[in-house]
Amino acid sequence: MEKILIIDDDVQLSKLIEEFLQTFNYEITIMHEPKPALEFLQKNTMDLVILDIMLPGIDGFQALRKIREDSQIPVIMLTARGEVTDRIVGLELGADDYLAKPFEPRELLARIQSILRRSTSPGTMVDILEFKHLTINKLKQEVVLDDDILHLSTSEYEALLLFAENPGKVMDREIMVESLRGITWQSYDRSVDVLVSRLRNKLGDTTNKIRFIKTIHGIGYKFIASPK
Repeated sequence: MEKILIIDDDVQLSKLIEEFLQTFNYEITIMHEPKPALEFLQKNTMDLVILDIMLPGIDGFQALRKIREDSQIPVIMLTARGEVTDRIVGLELGADDYLAKPFEPRELLARIQSILRRSTSPGTMVDILEFKHLTINKLKQEVVLDDDILHLSTSEYEALLLFAENPGKVMDREIMVESLRGITWQSYDRSVDVLVSRLRNKLGDTTNKIRFIKTIHGIGYKFIASPK
């Protein structure tokens, strides 16, 4: 379970973000003051920080400078002002992304999943992904299922690769649409369900025998293949 630290003095917003992200199996820690939060980061391992700019004591820019002195942990900055200069300064100081308030929770989720996928997914760093009954050769773009080459469309292959590079993670339908087709989170439709259904059929997954892709009702899907 990936760990996220929220540093924001807005108590209500922090709680709403926590409740939403917990639905997607993230472990959330909330701190409302930057100095204790920086001390917490020195002693605890986290996977990502959500950092507000307007904070008591020291602002988010100063906090980010402190974080970057000895850590490259991904940081998403939040601001109520939404000024371009804030974004430029934050990115120059080493922020990984920037989001202006107010924002939709699913937009924040999309940013989080994208950043963590790039920074923490071991599958993105290797050329061959191997699971029980399934091998994906990224260099050849070749998939082998039970010792036979599996013929997939481009979209089916991209969907399988997205799953395989994020094993055990709940993949939200809307985020999958964005990741696979470059469509923003507002443009969700049911096409991803059709795509996953086709992929499952080719993988041999049935209602009574699921080896690879499990439905997480009301949310999306999870890749459950066993590592080889």
